[in-house]
Amino acid sequence: MKEIKLFFTALMFITRIPVPSWVGYSEANLNKCNRYFPLVGIIVGAGGALVYWASSFLFPNSISILLSMVSTVLLTGAFHEDGFADVCDGFGGGWTTEKILEIMKDSRVGAYGMIGMILLLMLKFLALSSLPQAYVIPALIAGHSISRTFAVSTMYNLPYVREDELSKVKPVTKNLHITDLWIAIIIGLASFLFFMNWQVFFIIIPLIITKIWLEKYFKKWIGGYVGDCLGTMQQVTEVVFYLSIIALSAILTMI
Repeated sequence: MKEIKLFFTALMFITRIPVPSWVGYSEANLNKCNRYFPLVGIIVGAGGALVYWASSFLFPNSISILLSMVSTVLLTGAFHEDGFADVCDGFGGGWTTEKILEIMKDSRVGAYGMIGMILLLMLKFLALSSLPQAYVIPALIAGHSISRTFAVSTMYNLPYVREDELSKVKPVTKNLHITDLWIAIIIGLASFLFFMNWQVFFIIIPLIITKIWLEKYFKKWIGGYVGDCLGTMQQVTEVVFYLSIIALSAILTMI
Protein backbone atom coordinates (compact mmCIF):
# COMPACT_ATOMS: atom_id res chain seq x y z
CA MET A 1 0.00 0.00 0.00
CA LYS A 2 2.89 2.37 0.79
CA GLU A 3 4.44 1.95 -2.67
CA ILE A 4 1.04 2.41 -4.31
CA LYS A 5 0.63 5.69 -2.42
CA LEU A 6 4.09 6.78 -3.55
CA PHE A 7 3.22 5.99 -7.16
CA PHE A 8 -0.05 7.89 -7.00
CA THR A 9 1.72 10.81 -5.32
CA ALA A 10 4.20 10.90 -8.22
CA LEU A 11 1.30 10.72 -10.69
CA MET A 12 -0.50 13.56 -8.88
CA PHE A 13 2.65 15.66 -8.64
CA ILE A 14 3.84 15.69 -12.26
CA THR A 15 0.61 15.10 -14.19
CA ARG A 16 -3.02 16.15 -14.19
CA ILE A 17 -4.25 12.57 -14.21
CA PRO A 18 -6.82 12.10 -11.41
CA VAL A 19 -5.79 9.89 -8.48
CA PRO A 20 -7.93 8.29 -5.74
CA SER A 21 -8.95 10.70 -2.96
CA TRP A 22 -7.50 8.40 -0.28
CA VAL A 23 -3.97 9.14 -1.52
CA GLY A 24 -4.03 12.58 0.10
CA TYR A 25 -0.98 14.84 0.41
CA SER A 26 2.09 14.10 2.47
CA GLU A 27 5.42 15.91 2.28
CA ALA A 28 7.15 12.68 3.30
CA ASN A 29 5.56 10.82 0.38
CA LEU A 30 6.34 13.74 -1.93
CA ASN A 31 10.04 13.43 -1.11
CA LYS A 32 10.02 9.67 -1.74
CA CYS A 33 7.74 9.46 -4.77
CA ASN A 34 10.47 10.57 -7.20
CA ARG A 35 11.50 6.93 -7.61
CA TYR A 36 8.35 6.49 -9.71
CA PHE A 37 8.79 9.52 -11.98
CA PRO A 38 10.09 7.30 -14.83
CA LEU A 39 7.06 5.02 -14.42
CA VAL A 40 4.79 8.05 -14.66
CA GLY A 41 6.81 8.97 -17.75
CA ILE A 42 5.90 5.63 -19.29
CA ILE A 43 2.23 6.41 -18.69
CA VAL A 44 2.53 9.90 -20.18
CA GLY A 45 4.49 8.56 -23.16
CA ALA A 46 1.97 5.77 -23.62
CA GLY A 47 -0.81 8.36 -23.67
CA GLY A 48 1.00 10.27 -26.40
CA ALA A 49 1.70 7.03 -28.27
CA LEU A 50 -1.97 6.07 -28.11
CA VAL A 51 -3.02 9.42 -29.56
CA TYR A 52 -0.37 9.08 -32.27
CA TRP A 53 -1.52 5.56 -33.16
CA ALA A 54 -5.21 6.47 -33.28
CA SER A 55 -4.58 9.68 -35.23
CA SER A 56 -2.42 7.91 -37.81
CA PHE A 57 -5.53 6.20 -39.20
CA LEU A 58 -7.00 9.58 -40.16
CA PHE A 59 -4.17 12.06 -40.53
CA PRO A 60 -0.66 12.34 -42.00
CA ASN A 61 2.29 11.41 -39.80
CA SER A 62 3.17 15.05 -39.02
CA ILE A 63 -0.31 15.87 -37.70
CA SER A 64 -0.41 12.66 -35.66
CA ILE A 65 2.90 13.58 -34.03
CA LEU A 66 1.70 17.10 -33.26
CA LEU A 67 -1.47 15.73 -31.69
CA SER A 68 0.59 13.32 -29.57
CA MET A 69 2.68 16.26 -28.34
CA VAL A 70 -0.48 18.18 -27.48
CA SER A 71 -1.79 15.18 -25.53
CA THR A 72 1.37 14.86 -23.42
CA VAL A 73 1.28 18.59 -22.64
CA LEU A 74 -2.34 18.25 -21.55
CA LEU A 75 -1.52 15.20 -19.41
CA THR A 76 1.26 17.02 -17.56
CA GLY A 77 -0.18 20.51 -17.61
CA ALA A 78 3.04 21.69 -19.30
CA PHE A 79 4.73 21.06 -15.94
CA HIS A 80 8.21 20.45 -17.37
CA GLU A 81 7.85 22.89 -20.28
CA ASP A 82 7.09 25.63 -17.76
CA GLY A 83 10.30 24.81 -15.91
CA PHE A 84 12.30 24.97 -19.12
CA ALA A 85 10.84 28.38 -19.98
CA ASP A 86 11.66 29.69 -16.48
CA VAL A 87 15.26 28.47 -16.80
CA CYS A 88 15.60 30.18 -20.19
CA ASP A 89 14.36 33.43 -18.66
CA GLY A 90 16.41 33.11 -15.48
CA PHE A 91 19.73 32.09 -16.96
CA GLY A 92 19.21 34.25 -20.04
CA GLY A 93 18.38 37.45 -18.15
CA GLY A 94 20.25 37.03 -14.86
CA TRP A 95 23.94 37.55 -14.25
CA THR A 96 24.09 36.67 -10.55
CA THR A 97 22.72 33.75 -8.58
CA GLU A 98 20.25 36.00 -6.76
CA LYS A 99 18.96 37.57 -9.98
CA ILE A 100 18.61 34.21 -11.75
CA LEU A 101 16.59 32.78 -8.86
CA GLU A 102 14.49 35.93 -8.66
CA ILE A 103 13.62 35.81 -12.37
CA MET A 104 12.72 32.13 -12.18
CA LYS A 105 10.27 32.89 -9.36
CA ASP A 106 8.32 35.20 -11.65
CA SER A 107 5.28 33.39 -13.10
CA ARG A 108 5.40 35.55 -16.22
CA VAL A 109 7.20 34.23 -19.32
CA GLY A 110 9.73 36.55 -20.90
CA ALA A 111 11.35 36.72 -24.31
CA TYR A 112 14.03 34.14 -23.50
CA GLY A 113 11.44 31.69 -22.20
CA MET A 114 9.10 32.16 -25.16
CA ILE A 115 11.87 31.82 -27.75
CA GLY A 116 13.36 28.84 -25.94
CA MET A 117 10.00 27.04 -25.79
CA ILE A 118 9.26 27.66 -29.47
CA LEU A 119 12.65 26.33 -30.51
CA LEU A 120 12.43 23.33 -28.18
CA LEU A 121 8.95 22.31 -29.35
CA MET A 122 9.95 22.77 -32.99
CA LEU A 123 13.02 20.61 -32.48
CA LYS A 124 10.98 17.96 -30.68
CA PHE A 125 8.39 17.91 -33.47
CA LEU A 126 10.98 17.74 -36.23
CA ALA A 127 12.93 15.02 -34.42
CA LEU A 128 9.84 12.83 -33.94
CA SER A 129 8.80 13.48 -37.55
CA SER A 130 12.21 12.34 -38.75
CA LEU A 131 12.09 9.03 -36.89
CA PRO A 132 11.19 5.85 -38.77
CA GLN A 133 7.46 5.41 -38.15
CA ALA A 134 8.07 2.06 -36.46
CA TYR A 135 10.18 3.87 -33.84
CA VAL A 136 7.78 6.69 -32.96
CA ILE A 137 5.65 4.78 -30.44
CA PRO A 138 8.54 3.17 -28.49
CA ALA A 139 10.44 6.48 -28.69
CA LEU A 140 7.57 8.38 -27.10
CA ILE A 141 7.25 5.88 -24.27
CA ALA A 142 10.97 5.47 -23.58
CA GLY A 143 11.76 9.15 -24.14
CA HIS A 144 9.29 10.32 -21.52
CA SER A 145 10.54 7.70 -19.07
CA ILE A 146 14.32 7.96 -19.40
CA SER A 147 14.24 11.78 -19.43
CA ARG A 148 12.51 11.71 -16.05
CA THR A 149 15.17 9.27 -14.81
CA PHE A 150 17.82 11.86 -15.58
CA ALA A 151 15.78 14.55 -13.82
CA VAL A 152 15.66 12.28 -10.76
CA SER A 153 19.42 11.74 -10.94
CA THR A 154 19.95 15.50 -10.79
CA MET A 155 18.16 15.55 -7.43
CA TYR A 156 20.78 13.11 -6.18
CA ASN A 157 23.84 14.78 -7.70
CA LEU A 158 23.10 18.43 -6.89
CA PRO A 159 21.91 20.23 -3.74
CA TYR A 160 18.57 22.03 -3.68
CA VAL A 161 19.42 25.73 -3.47
CA ARG A 162 16.18 27.61 -2.91
CA GLU A 163 15.73 28.14 0.82
CA ASP A 164 12.58 30.25 0.74
CA GLU A 165 9.99 27.47 0.59
CA LEU A 166 7.14 29.89 -0.14
CA SER A 167 8.83 31.31 -3.23
CA LYS A 168 7.13 28.85 -5.53
CA VAL A 169 3.50 27.85 -5.56
CA LYS A 170 4.34 24.31 -6.66
CA PRO A 171 6.33 22.08 -4.26
CA VAL A 172 9.58 20.35 -5.12
CA THR A 173 10.74 16.85 -4.22
CA LYS A 174 14.08 16.76 -2.41
CA ASN A 175 16.22 14.50 -0.22
CA LEU A 176 16.63 11.73 -2.76
CA HIS A 177 17.89 8.44 -1.35
CA ILE A 178 20.22 6.16 -3.33
CA THR A 179 17.54 3.45 -3.32
CA ASP A 180 15.08 5.84 -4.99
CA LEU A 181 17.70 6.65 -7.61
CA TRP A 182 18.36 3.00 -8.46
CA ILE A 183 14.66 2.24 -8.74
CA ALA A 184 14.27 5.20 -11.11
CA ILE A 185 17.27 4.04 -13.18
CA ILE A 186 15.93 0.48 -13.49
CA ILE A 187 12.49 1.69 -14.59
CA GLY A 188 13.99 4.17 -17.06
CA LEU A 189 16.29 1.61 -18.65
CA ALA A 190 13.49 -0.98 -18.74
CA SER A 191 11.51 1.39 -20.97
CA PHE A 192 14.16 0.80 -23.69
CA LEU A 193 12.82 -2.73 -24.04
CA PHE A 194 9.88 -1.31 -25.99
CA PHE A 195 12.30 -0.99 -28.92
CA MET A 196 13.13 -4.70 -28.88
CA ASN A 197 16.62 -3.71 -30.05
CA TRP A 198 19.60 -3.84 -27.67
CA GLN A 199 21.54 -1.27 -29.73
CA VAL A 200 19.27 1.49 -28.47
CA PHE A 201 21.11 1.32 -25.12
CA PHE A 202 24.02 3.16 -26.80
CA ILE A 203 21.83 6.27 -26.59
CA ILE A 204 22.66 6.43 -22.89
CA ILE A 205 26.04 7.93 -23.85
CA PRO A 206 24.79 11.25 -25.34
CA LEU A 207 22.19 11.44 -22.58
CA ILE A 208 24.88 11.18 -19.88
CA ILE A 209 26.97 13.83 -21.66
CA THR A 210 23.94 16.14 -21.77
CA LYS A 211 23.22 15.52 -18.09
CA ILE A 212 26.81 16.26 -17.03
CA TRP A 213 26.89 19.49 -19.05
CA LEU A 214 23.57 20.77 -17.70
CA GLU A 215 24.45 19.91 -14.11
CA LYS A 216 27.81 21.69 -14.39
CA TYR A 217 26.00 24.70 -15.85
CA PHE A 218 23.45 24.78 -13.02
CA LYS A 219 26.13 24.35 -10.36
CA LYS A 220 28.29 27.10 -11.86
CA TRP A 221 25.55 29.71 -11.85
CA ILE A 222 23.29 28.85 -8.90
CA GLY A 223 25.23 26.21 -6.96
CA GLY A 224 22.72 23.41 -7.44
CA TYR A 225 19.18 22.94 -8.69
CA VAL A 226 15.65 24.20 -8.25
CA GLY A 227 12.46 22.64 -9.57
CA ASP A 228 12.71 24.46 -12.88
CA CYS A 229 16.12 22.88 -13.47
CA LEU A 230 14.53 19.43 -13.21
CA GLY A 231 11.95 20.37 -15.83
CA THR A 232 14.77 21.57 -18.06
CA MET A 233 16.72 18.35 -17.58
CA GLN A 234 13.62 16.35 -18.54
CA GLN A 235 12.80 18.40 -21.63
CA VAL A 236 16.35 18.61 -22.96
CA THR A 237 17.21 14.94 -22.44
CA GLU A 238 13.91 13.94 -24.04
CA VAL A 239 14.81 15.86 -27.20
CA VAL A 240 18.39 14.55 -27.12
CA PHE A 241 16.94 11.04 -26.86
CA TYR A 242 14.92 11.50 -30.08
CA LEU A 243 17.87 13.06 -31.89
CA SER A 244 20.13 10.23 -30.75
CA ILE A 245 17.77 7.63 -32.21
CA ILE A 246 17.98 9.40 -35.57
CA ALA A 247 21.77 9.55 -35.36
CA LEU A 248 22.04 5.90 -34.28
CA SER A 249 19.77 4.80 -37.14
CA ALA A 250 21.97 6.70 -39.60
CA ILE A 251 25.15 5.16 -38.18
CA LEU A 252 23.74 1.63 -38.29
CA THR A 253 22.64 2.18 -41.88
CA MET A 254 26.17 3.15 -42.89
CA ILE A 255 27.78 0.15 -41.19
